[in-house]
Amino acid sequence: MVSTPVTGAVNSGRQYLPGSITEAASPNQYLLPLTARLNPQDHLEIGGCDVPALVHRFGSPLYILDEVTLRTACRHYRQAFQCYYPGDALVIYASKAWNCLAVCAIVAAEGLGIDVVSGGELYTALQAGVAPDTIYFHGNNKSVEELQLAIDAGCSIVVDNWLELKTLTQLCSGGQEQPTKIPILLRLTPGIECHTHEYIRTGHLDSKFGFDPDQLDAVFAFVRQQPSLECIGLHAHIGSQIFELQPHHDLAGVMVQWMSKAAQYGLPVRELDIGGGLGIRYTESDDPPSIDEWVRVVCQGIVQACERQNLPLPRLIAEPGRSLIGSACVTAYTIGSQKVIPGVRTYVTVDGGMSDNPRPITYQSVYRAVVANRMSAEATETVAIAGKHCESGDIVIKQTTLPPTQPGDTLVVLATGAYNYSMASNYNRLARPAAVLVNAGEANIILQRETYQDLIQHDRLPQRLHPTL
Repeated sequence: MVSTPVTGAVNSGRQYLPGSITEAASPNQYLLPLTARLNPQDHLEIGGCDVPALVHRFGSPLYILDEVTLRTACRHYRQAFQCYYPGDALVIYASKAWNCLAVCAIVAAEGLGIDVVSGGELYTALQAGVAPDTIYFHGNNKSVEELQLAIDAGCSIVVDNWLELKTLTQLCSGGQEQPTKIPILLRLTPGIECHTHEYIRTGHLDSKFGFDPDQLDAVFAFVRQQPSLECIGLHAHIGSQIFELQPHHDLAGVMVQWMSKAAQYGLPVRELDIGGGLGIRYTESDDPPSIDEWVRVVCQGIVQACERQNLPLPRLIAEPGRSLIGSACVTAYTIGSQKVIPGVRTYVTVDGGMSDNPRPITYQSVYRAVVANRMSAEATETVAIAGKHCESGDIVIKQTTLPPTQPGDTLVVLATGAYNYSMASNYNRLARPAAVLVNAGEANIILQRETYQDLIQHDRLPQRLHPTL
């Protein structure tokens, strides 16, 4: 692999950026996108595009999505399932990580399906041209309107609770023309815990998601009696940003047991959706398994469990989100003011913050950053990266080491593809940033920067409050 050294930028010491793609490179294990390199101007370049030049052209904050990294991650998943699973398999992108037309179109072009959790995500996927039979609709409180949209579209519905089951049966008996049978999967809570933030653990019993194991018999019996529902599969998910492999192997065994029980009720379960959750590298100390390792463990778990139960292999579905998109994107900011508190801390302020990346204030997430216009400069200062919002907790990075910075420098925060734009807000009435897709030296806008006019387009002023003209 051809590499270009970067001194004092990403690691203390030397960090080597990948200059070319190799089959061994698992994108979730890199701090930077796979195409990142230094150019002769000592600037960070991604997708063949000079990052400071992108900021000059498109403004900041700016999400920069590397198409090569995203497509490579998709292919790693697909190829790993082809290698390790002797049955049928489908990888579906958990689009809550970042749902927009361009991202949905790219992953669909790579042969992946889409996991959606709202009517808006479903509508976006359909508008991007995603085949409805590869869309799976999740969520623990789907509205009647959302369920009807899913039925009309012809996608599979992952049923989360009793209310949803009963609402579906009512919709089917409402006199409207419906499909012969609505394909559903039942989401079950496996009672498996893993070491991750409590807000992103979903598999343990104390969770808002899914039917509990002691409800299995009642749920299976109810579904068997509904002629309008076809239970094609079971679903479980144990959390996000997971580095452990054993919980995923354990989950496979639990789900195959559930499949065996469903067969006793005559349910045509032929799909097992084991969720996602593979973590990515946010800092040098993070050491996530590769995509290949994760897939191998999952496949082996399902195959071994089916052999023990003497069951045919189901269609195996996985829902990676963060590990597909997280490392493929960075966020570029422009540095502004500084505040030095002697003996305490130095704050370096950027022109964004919690409105474009709410994860630090929400999950205490940790990120790394580089100064993209002086990549080889020695990192000699320990600083906090502060956002511009009127909130003391608006700290993008609590502590990082950077070269001495100046107002106007381009600061790039790494691995911001997952849950950054998708959780972005207009707090303090900041307009949401633009996003560009970069590939082979070309940059295309995929999300237009909002304007002040956009901020008020849905405001309504009662007549009596109109200013006197």
